[in-house]
Amino acid sequence: MNFNPIETRWALVLLIVLLPLATTAQPSKEASSGWSPPRGSDGHPNLQGVWDFRTITPLERPAILGDKEVLTDEEAAAFEEQAARAGVPQLNGFTYNDFWWDFGTNVADGNRTSLIVDPPTGRIPDVVADMRPQFGSLTGDVPGLRPVRYRTGGIGASGPEDRGLAERCILGFNSGPPMVPSGYNNNIQLFQTTDHVVILNEMVHDARIVPLGEQSRLPNNVRQWMGNSRGRWDGDTLVIETTNFTDKTASFSPSAMVALGSGGELHLIERFTLVGINTLLYEFTVSDPLTFTRSFTAAIPMKRSNMPIYEYACHEGNYGMVNLLSGGRAEDPQ
Repeated sequence: MNFNPIETRWALVLLIVLLPLATTAQPSKEASSGWSPPRGSDGHPNLQGVWDFRTITPLERPAILGDKEVLTDEEAAAFEEQAARAGVPQLNGFTYNDFWWDFGTNVADGNRTSLIVDPPTGRIPDVVADMRPQFGSLTGDVPGLRPVRYRTGGIGASGPEDRGLAERCILGFNSGPPMVPSGYNNNIQLFQTTDHVVILNEMVHDARIVPLGEQSRLPNNVRQWMGNSRGRWDGDTLVIETTNFTDKTASFSPSAMVALGSGGELHLIERFTLVGINTLLYEFTVSDPLTFTRSFTAAIPMKRSNMPIYEYACHEGNYGMVNLLSGGRAEDPQ
């Protein structure tokens, strides 16, 4: 299953790289043992800081790679070089100029061929038989029903409810949860106390305030755009479990213009582990029996950044929505 045109483009780049090399993948290098993370006054690892999750490693393993889980160092270097030469991915003919894109330039640590690590295929599992994906269009000339659950695109310009959630400044297209690398603003900042963690996404300035420990959850009938998160420590790993998503968003969005299922039954587990002073391993597991035939897990190494998080004033600068709706009114029958 591959719903992402950008990843299809990366698959072509990989094909160019791997056919002439035709080598066998080597296992990824393990982190050095015996390393201990810096800790706060409560004894738990200090995860605070700005973290960058850009990568050119695709979410799903391209089908052309079959069972190949890992690239050799030579293949990874060639892929990075070829991706840089190929330039910015085009999305259905619509794009910013190159200055605004920020996909990153490197494959993820370990040289894996996909961010999805389970199932072993490196791909999103099959959806259940009666689940119909939503596909957006930047032009709005596609049939569809509300609610629009994908992040970018829409079904028309009759009103803001016909546009994607990111276009409406409700949820960023890479902020999730779960967080998945995309075209730009792939940064978060973590704030940590003894009883709370805050995850601030640069995209659409979303902030999740996550209580730690034995905190009661919201009742089942109270639903939120980013769900209801509760955290706990499992050794040196911060585990965040989130339920109570609204059915107005997707169970999972493999790309900004695709929505799979409804968030109503989504059960999300995220894990944050400091595996080096400058590397935070982010893992997430999506479970939703009404959308997918099985759960799946992705792993994304985030890199420490010395840059600040800049304000993303989405509503204040959302002239695109005003222009789109104004154009829609101009085309309405008089």
